[in-house]
Amino acid sequence: MDYESKARVTEIIAGSPRSFDHAIQVGFKRVSRTLRGIAGIKVSNFRCKVENDAIVEYRVTLHVTFVLDT
Repeated sequence: MDYESKARVTEIIAGSPRSFDHAIQVGFKRVSRTLRGIAGIKVSNFRCKVENDAIVEYRVTLHVTFVLDT
């Protein structure tokens, strides 16, 4: 990224029934279909959905940084 570039950060929440790592991969795959120029991802939050005393979904909040087209 050069000094003339402009970047933006968008926040998404992704989930998976398997693991936090898989939730991150699911979120990245989904956002990469929509956004171009992804420069990085910050994982800022980990949560679990619980039903009947069992974890049923792992959720992550992703802050996706991408470079805007000029």
